[in-house]
Parts: sequence; structure tokens; C-alpha cells
Amino acid sequence: MPLNRRTFLERSAAAGAGVALTGAVVAPAEAAQSATGAAAGNSPHPQKRYAFTVMGTTDLHGNVFNWDYFTDHEFDDKAHNDVGLAKISTLVNQVRAEKGRKNTLLIDAGDTIQGTQLAYYYAKIDPITKKGGPVHPMAVAMNKIGYDAVALGNHEFNYGIPVLRAFQEQCDFPLLGANALDAKTLRPAFPPYSMHTLPTPQGRDVKIAVLGLTNPGIALWDKANVSGKMVFPGLEEQAAVWVPKLRSMGADVVIVSAHSGSNGTSSWGDQLPYVENAAALVAEQVPGIDAILVGHAHAEIPEYRVKNKETGKDVVLSEPAKWGQRLTLFDFEVVWEKGSWIVEKAGARVLNSNTVPEDPAITGLLVDEHRKVVAYVNQVIGHSAAAMSTADAPWKDEPIIDLINVVQAETVREALAGGAYADLPVLSQASCFSRTARIPAGEITIKDAAGLYPFENTLEARLLTGAQLKDYLEYSAKYYVQTAAGAPVDTSKLTNAGDTPDYNYDAVSGLTYDIDIAKPVGQRIVNLSFEGKPLDPAARFVFAVNNYRASGGGAFPHVAGAQQLWANSEEIRNTIIQWVRAKGSIDPAVFASVDWKLTRNGVPVF
Repeated sequence: MPLNRRTFLERSAAAGAGVALTGAVVAPAEAAQSATGAAAGNSPHPQKRYAFTVMGTTDLHGNVFNWDYFTDHEFDDKAHNDVGLAKISTLVNQVRAEKGRKNTLLIDAGDTIQGTQLAYYYAKIDPITKKGGPVHPMAVAMNKIGYDAVALGNHEFNYGIPVLRAFQEQCDFPLLGANALDAKTLRPAFPPYSMHTLPTPQGRDVKIAVLGLTNPGIALWDKANVSGKMVFPGLEEQAAVWVPKLRSMGADVVIVSAHSGSNGTSSWGDQLPYVENAAALVAEQVPGIDAILVGHAHAEIPEYRVKNKETGKDVVLSEPAKWGQRLTLFDFEVVWEKGSWIVEKAGARVLNSNTVPEDPAITGLLVDEHRKVVAYVNQVIGHSAAAMSTADAPWKDEPIIDLINVVQAETVREALAGGAYADLPVLSQASCFSRTARIPAGEITIKDAAGLYPFENTLEARLLTGAQLKDYLEYSAKYYVQTAAGAPVDTSKLTNAGDTPDYNYDAVSGLTYDIDIAKPVGQRIVNLSFEGKPLDPAARFVFAVNNYRASGGGAFPHVAGAQQLWANSEEIRNTIIQWVRAKGSIDPAVFASVDWKLTRNGVPVF
């Protein structure tokens, strides 16, 4: 679906018109404030003022219901958060009732169609791409709630461009991506922006532009899906192109919806030519932006102000928590000056979705889809001789992580059989993606196996040397907080040093090693051996690794530049499910082994 200037302008105009024509009458109190202004007093010529609110979500990741499909129970976590668009809908309805429908907009900052088994089911099992196929549940829910614009996230591309285009066609709102360009023409492959008009009691409408920016890491993370088709330049670069255009088109207020965190860092090191988390840099470097809805980082930032270097004005940033746990409210007050509306005051806050019930208008629309997916994830695929859990996996070599590594190593070994690299030993990496994943003793269902691997990562084989693997393991071991010998060990404080997430700590099977957490980062891997002998730095190994890591995810050394020997398009999650199905029954006593342990001066920690 190439986007030419005519269709782009038509879409933008339609989006703006749609906002202008919907909603309710301005709330009486607000209309009075808008007409006179709090600061106008009894002046015979009161200054024209108007207030409106822009609501925002991000990183919904396929959550409609307050449900965890990997446990098949209502969602809950330690903070007792709730999730899902059905909860968000209730909050949105409350805000619209308070503010007046015509005085609000609702936008999102991306990562919409991947993350739950509900989203997976309608991408892979009963795909929305098939002729006469279903409408994606996220499109159904977001259309019903009345979203005005949604930015593209990097996970929108996980299932390939055809699925994304099918989703785009099903949405009543535009999918925005000013820095998602056609690789051949370098023109926008999606609408860069949408323009929205809010009517005021003064007769002069407020014109609000929403600029969508996505993450340039897509070019690496979903290379197989986008290479040669789309390119993704930096956020600051494209914002600097589009914001002046939006102002020249008459935008009174410019809001950026950016699928990019705010801290200016990148977890991909030199592999990513643009800053991954660039939202604050956009605010600082590009004049003319009033607010930025931040996504991608899965953080909660109610309000964060960044001063623009050129204008000296504050730009308000806010990131609501992932999965529909929070709803951001940007509250704007504008004043009429010299023939246009000027932002006089702007602030942000978040609402918690666990304070409200699910909206039955949303759950009722999708109850059949929900039931289908619940039935799907409860299909039995095999049996386990013993229960396995990830509860201790961040600090112990647990059988449940060994299961991932065994499946990956066997899959790669079979793929390379009979080829030039068939005789090389195969090693494998795996992370603890969830500390609540478990395989029960007895029946194993799809949800049990899928819970081990909640991401759509695929499997690759790379060629590494012993010396490179030593560097890889040293880098991984930075995950642990340095803890002196003899000091008490508190597992709640032992991991995630330097804010390293669990998914960026790798256990490697096929080698044996100790991690001395009393030593500083870079000097922790000791007794590194292969088949009982010290690891030869020059020895060559096949490394089974997920595509996230292979493309530079986590900035691990060597692997991204290593020779690719093989790659698969099947999700590792499905490979695990198929492996368990083929085996019929599994026994940790057969495949599990303790390859690594934490030590301090040679003494095991556990």
C-alpha cells in the first residue's frame, strides 16, 4: 500500500474531520472557563482561553482483557496492576465524561499487535491476512474505544509486513510512522502525522498535529521482514523535518507519539546507528514540540520536562506503564494571541487502570475470541516427569532453562547435519524471560511451553571462538551485583545490576563455568571448560542464539558480527512446543545438567 501525497493528505484530513465531528457538548464548567479564562477576572475584554486533554497509552502488546494467557488466570503482579484495553476504556470514558468528548483526543505510542497469545492466535493460528479472515481483536477494541492516532512500534513488524498492513486496513485510525520510509523511494511508508481539530466556544478551532515516530532498531530486529522494503532513520532527524511543516500547516499544538524511550541510550551498542531511546533528545533538539507520548521502554513516567535548547521552552513527556496498566493525561491550556492559539500551560499525569472495572462494551465484543484462545492455550502437548520453575533461574542453573537450550541445540544440530559445520560442537544461550514460568509435573499444555518464551524470537546459528565465548560470558555476568565473600546474599538485590533486565542475562549450555560475584565486572568467569578441559581460545563452536541477540540486542560482544551459519523463521516458542509434542514425555533427569554456578573465591553461593 504505497502512500502518495494525495492519499496521505486525504487520510490526514479525514482523521482531523473525524475528531471534529464526534463527541459531546462542552462541559458547562469548562465552557465557562474556556470563554473567560481564570485570569481574565472582570476585564471587559477577557482573553480567549481553552482547555483540552490528550490521553495516551503505549506498549499494549495485545492486551484486551485483564487476563494472563500464560497462566490462564486473571492478571496480577506484586504491585497488583491490572492490564488491558477493557480497563483503559473505562478510564477513557470517565475522562471524556468529565472533560467533554469534543475536548479530548486519544493516542498510542506503539507495540500493539504482539505480546499475548490473543495477539499471536490472530497473527498465526487464525490469521487476519487470510481471505475472509477475522478482524484483529486489537483493532476491534481500539476502534470501539475511539482512538484518534497510533504510532508504529517495533513489534508491529514481528509478524511481517502483510500482517501489519492487514491490521492497518482494519483500523479506523491512522498508524503513524514519519521515520518508516519506503526503501526505494525514501517516502513515508505510513502516514507521518495526523491533524485533529477541536472546536472551541470562541469559534476558532484548535488545530492539533500528532507526529508518529517509531524505533530505528526495527531495521536490525526485524531485518528478515523489512530488509530492502523499509528503512528507519533517526527520530531527531525526521522530527526536525516534520515539525516545521506541521507548524506551517497551521498546527497550534504539536504532539509527538514516539515509540522510543527517554534516556538517550541504546541496548544495541554500535550495532544500532541511531539512538534507540531518543524521546528526550527529540524534545531537546527539535523546536516546536509541545508534548511527547513516550513508549518502548516499559517504564512509568507520569511527567518529565525537557527544555528545548533553541527556544528554552519546556516540552512535557509522559510514559504510561505497559500493557494498559496506566493512562497518560496531557492537560493543555491555550490562549488566543495574535491570531492563533498558544500553549500557556501543559502538564501530564497518569491514571491507574486497577482502580476501575473492565468496560463490558469491550469485553462483550470479544468474548468469543477470548474463549477460542483460552481453549487453544490449554491444549495438552505432552507430559513431564517432574515440575520445573524459573523462580530461582536468575541465580541458579535450573532444568527449565536447560530445556530451552536442549531444544535449541538439537534444532541447530539437525539443521547443520551433513554440512561443512556438522562436526563442530553446538552451544546454546537462553535467558529467564519470566520468573513465574513453570512446567508442571504431569500434563504440559501450550500455555506452559509458551510461557517459557513470551517473545517472537527466532533461532540462528553463529560461529564463535572460545575466546569470544569467554568475552560473551564476562559481559553477561555483569548482571550480578558485586558481593564480597562472607557478606550476606539477598537474592532480591543480587541481580539486575546497572538496570540489566533479566532477558539480557544469558546462561550458556555446553560449557561449564563459575561466576565469581566477589570479583569486578570483566573478571568473573573462572574454571571455564569444555568437555572437562580448559576452554581453548582458538576452538570453534556453533552458537545457537535467538535473533534478538544475534542482531545486537543487549550489545553482547562478537555475536552480531559473527558468521551466520543458519537461520530459521519459526518462533523459538513454537519450536519448543513442537519438540515437546514430538517427544510426548520429558524428564528433567535426562536432559538437565548444572553447567554454571555462582561462587565467591571458589566457594559456591548456593
